[in-house]
Amino acid sequence: MKIRIAVTVITTLLAFSACKGKKVNELLMNKKWRVYDVKIPPESPISNTQYIQAEDLKKGYYRDAYYQFLDNNVFVATIANKSDTGKYFILSNGAMISVTAKNGDRKVENLVTITKLTEDYFDMQVTSTDFQFILCTKKE
Repeated sequence: MKIRIAVTVITTLLAFSACKGKKVNELLMNKKWRVYDVKIPPESPISNTQYIQAEDLKKGYYRDAYYQFLDNNVFVATIANKSDTGKYFILSNGAMISVTAKNGDRKVENLVTITKLTEDYFDMQVTSTDFQFILCTKKE
């Protein structure tokens, strides 16, 4: 009897996590997510260097950047009109995204944490050199 209850609870939890990951994927897919801001995570100890780097990234590298999540787990990053493709995978119950090379090789994996995801806004925490930043994107 205890085993039946445990199996039921585990099955329910797995179904819930699969639904949440599916919902995240549905919100991300087939949209063009343009970067409009680069912020410092609220829990980070702020340093002048980190603040300056966030501003430089916003005005420079991410000034003309957008991301797309397409069918078959295809990920497209376009920065300064140059596109690069890879694969993406929803992880941790929809809390993280793994971005890998085109062939799915995780040796070049980048992990991003989803901090906000709605129909129109997608914020992700990323690591750049020694600091973490939140890339704020909106649907175009």
